Amino acid sequence: MLKFEHITEIGGYGKVNSWEKVYQEWKSFPDLEVTLKEELEHIKDDPKALEDAFYKELTFGTGGMRGVLGPGTNRMNIYTVRKAVNGLAKYLLENVVNVKDRGVVIAYDSRYMSKEFAVETAKVLGAYDIKAHVFESLRPTPLLSFAVRYLATAAGVMITASHNPPEYNGFKVYNEDGGQMVPSEANQVIAAIKETENELSVPVLEQDELEEKQLINWVGQYIDNAYLDQLRQITKMDQNGLTQNKDLQIVFTPLHGTANDLVLRGLEQLHFENVDVVKEQAIPDPEFSTVASPNPEEHQAFTLAIELGKQKNADILLGTDPDADRLGVAVKNKDGEYTVLTGNQLGALFADYLLSHSEQAVLNNARFIKTIVTSELGRAIATSYGVETINTLTGFKYIGEKIRQFDATGETFILGYEESYGYLIRSFARDKDAVQAAVMACEMSHYWKQQGKTLLDALEVLYEKHGYYLEGLTSLTLKGKEGSEKITEIMEAIRKNPLTTVGGLTVEKTEDYLSSERVIISSKQTETIELPKENVYKMLLENNSWVCLRPSGTEPKIKCYYGVCESTKDQSESTLAALKETMETFMNQIIEK
Repeated sequence: MLKFEHITEIGGYGKVNSWEKVYQEWKSFPDLEVTLKEELEHIKDDPKALEDAFYKELTFGTGGMRGVLGPGTNRMNIYTVRKAVNGLAKYLLENVVNVKDRGVVIAYDSRYMSKEFAVETAKVLGAYDIKAHVFESLRPTPLLSFAVRYLATAAGVMITASHNPPEYNGFKVYNEDGGQMVPSEANQVIAAIKETENELSVPVLEQDELEEKQLINWVGQYIDNAYLDQLRQITKMDQNGLTQNKDLQIVFTPLHGTANDLVLRGLEQLHFENVDVVKEQAIPDPEFSTVASPNPEEHQAFTLAIELGKQKNADILLGTDPDADRLGVAVKNKDGEYTVLTGNQLGALFADYLLSHSEQAVLNNARFIKTIVTSELGRAIATSYGVETINTLTGFKYIGEKIRQFDATGETFILGYEESYGYLIRSFARDKDAVQAAVMACEMSHYWKQQGKTLLDALEVLYEKHGYYLEGLTSLTLKGKEGSEKITEIMEAIRKNPLTTVGGLTVEKTEDYLSSERVIISSKQTETIELPKENVYKMLLENNSWVCLRPSGTEPKIKCYYGVCESTKDQSESTLAALKETMETFMNQIIEK
């Protein structure tokens, strides 16, 4: 039986006869960067390593690209970055106005080669006379999103691999609105990238030329200060509550990433003064040496924060991922132990707090945004306040796109979140923002502490009112060419032979986002799904339960999401377990076939 949540290596790497030619081109390239040349020499007698490095080009998806560092077309290095930027530059010059004057803003995180890739980005843009605004030191992803809007640049680039392992880095592209590029934009960038035949020959200007021609502008603290001015305004506290010192005990860890300065300054300006930082994790470290994974979704990432929290008797623990777009929160349970909230739980608490502290005039035009695999508890809460909920596909780019539409329609954005620890409170940034979320989580925790409750107590109140919503996830990694084929087989199987029951519950509707078709099983009626096409398949079951299958767009994974709503915790846990057992058996049978 396949063990889920673990990496499974399946098979080989694909086209054999083309990668060797590309490898020889790299090997014989006279100006190959020294470190990459040394690494290539190191693996010259390892055919499997060479094939993996060259058998394909690193995939550029809708959000950009992400991969292992090293030589080769299937790796993150200065040449694959240059090729991506070359395509971006061509796209911008053809599709965006005043590109050369407005320029592109570039930020980077604490990973290996991040600053180098940021400078390489500027060097390629400079060859097209496009100005680059590059942060002088590492910054969070949400600040990059804000900077695009603040500087009114033509685009933004963030060098990060988010919470991936240390050997990874990535390249994320933002449109002129500060949101991640949506497919209609990204597809044009991808087409422009494909026109660049040889990544080794992309034209660049050297850094001294950029300086001389004033094509590089080093960005400093003034962007941070402008962001903090906006951050101060997200509070729901009145002036008296805002200025008083808070007795909330906070422990914070940036997990060796970029969030330390902005989170601390954001809390300080709201007069949260009892903040202790996990010292071992406050220093940027590309090895992320104190954690198995720098991902606040993984409970092990809170180990040191929990130790410090117990010493300080902390009310709340905060953890941000390396590029500070995801936030994890832990609070004490009735036994005095720290419990890490799920993304769905924290999102529901945000929804209730923000909506309960908003005026009716705001609520009348307010819109709450979530994804199709995010808990329905948020919708139930929004509905109770008379607020409309909007579903998007998975990926914060779609939430950002919807906010951009609100700028034209006059609708009011009130909150957006994903189950994967991504939240946006206010739209001065257009990507998930762990800095905003960290400050608001502390404000919310302070509010409930004044009522004699913890966040867990507040959550229980929501369950009692709306039903016991519970969610789960099976994440299966299948590497290599055959792994990709197995993921395709799973999706084909669920479409060709649809399940009629899952975990003993009847399937009432199916939603195939690839065909944009919703089928009502009892009447066999069909409806059109008004969302972009994507390889996602969802089953809506009786008793408000659901299951959704989705291949990852950035990793060799297929994910199965589950949602249930029963009247008690025990009933929800039992139903959830039944759904997971059915779907894991279904996937396992296809993989082992």
